Amino acid sequence: MTLPNNSARSTREYQALDAAHHIHAFLDQKALNEKGALVIAKGQGLNLWDTEGKRYLDGMSGLWCTALGYGRADLNAAASRQLEELPYYNLFFHTTHPRVIELSELLFSLLPDHYSHAIYTNSGSEANEVLIRSVRRYWQVVGKPQKKIMIGRWNGYHGSTLGSTALGGMGFMHEMGGMLPDFAHIGEPYYFAEGGDLSEEAFGLKAARELEDKILELGAENVAAFVAEPFQGAGGMIFPPASYWAEVQRICRQYDVLLCADEVIGGFGRTGEWFAHQHFGFQPDTLTIAKGLTSGYIPMGGLVLGKRIADALVQEGGVFAHGLTYAGHPVAAAVAIANLTALRDEGIVTQVKNDTGPYLQQLLRETFQDHPLIGDVQGAGLVAALQFAEDKVSRKRFANENDIAWHCRTVGFDEGLIIRSTLGRMIMAPALVATRAELEELVDKTRRAVDRTGRDLNLM
Repeated sequence: MTLPNNSARSTREYQALDAAHHIHAFLDQKALNEKGALVIAKGQGLNLWDTEGKRYLDGMSGLWCTALGYGRADLNAAASRQLEELPYYNLFFHTTHPRVIELSELLFSLLPDHYSHAIYTNSGSEANEVLIRSVRRYWQVVGKPQKKIMIGRWNGYHGSTLGSTALGGMGFMHEMGGMLPDFAHIGEPYYFAEGGDLSEEAFGLKAARELEDKILELGAENVAAFVAEPFQGAGGMIFPPASYWAEVQRICRQYDVLLCADEVIGGFGRTGEWFAHQHFGFQPDTLTIAKGLTSGYIPMGGLVLGKRIADALVQEGGVFAHGLTYAGHPVAAAVAIANLTALRDEGIVTQVKNDTGPYLQQLLRETFQDHPLIGDVQGAGLVAALQFAEDKVSRKRFANENDIAWHCRTVGFDEGLIIRSTLGRMIMAPALVATRAELEELVDKTRRAVDRTGRDLNLM
């Protein structure tokens, strides 16, 4: 056997090995192999460096994960201490361990009193798988086993496992075999694209009432839950009109349908509130969490249950036939404790709400409100989206908006900036510890990428 050489390798060597052994997410693997993947080698704060030594400002917090940025000594130390003390144990066999208990104590001190129990997982995808089974089990326990159908939204995203793909509304994922029985979808509250001649308020109500129509079509006695992100993340950072969520909540309560919020992206301070549903002013029955729970330093997710569901499962549900080998992992729990403690004690969420969040939103609107290629700016806190548009007044989108946004994203990398394109939108979500100077760099490099895109494609 020939052992790998662990000495530093060239970028081309890394790219060749990557092409030989990895299949990447959401791209044409053959095309990537021909070009070569970008090999990221180091991170500190909001900055990343590739194997060529080029610096990038990470405007996406990794994948909406690294709330505290890269290189936090406290998170690294928490992991190291736990590895020395207890590197692994499970939550099977009537056992538990101190870190997961302490994490739950801390987590529920940050949550509204409406919530009481958590089921830990390794990711948001897994947490949404657990959601599907937990919701259906709840209705079995309370004597309504026919309530099985889960309603999601078109263009919503809830993960890449089979169940979470079916729950999500990404058609190209369904085409890979990602659709199952007892899942249904309604339209997304995307005012810029779908609003027509309606006001935002009227469109928000119209979009919400699609849920009522779907419940009546399927029969309220058959519908278990409506599951949605407070704002759509992978679908383009789409923020619904202000009228939307209150009407959705009214409908769910009227027809006894559980309201489930996917907080994987919006949770833990992203909007300036601890959880995005608080920003929008509604009260879900469950919360799916991940990403910002550990600042991305180690995989962890979970499903948070409201008391109504938890009490039924605990008091009347008997054996809950579910478990994951690494659920509540001691090292992940230790890192999550350090992460949430920092977000709380360093006042980071409050800073996002009162200072850096409003500053980013102001910068973006001042920079792009009159830009000839940008039709809309959406966002709150440290999450935002720029909508490419051929005509702002009529909200006419470019026919090739996907290509335009992808070009802009690629130019951003050239400028030393990592932001993401989704459909015709450029989206950003910098670390919650971003300074005003770093936000200024983010917006300036984004403007340069948009301008270069316009010139490269003869759009301005």
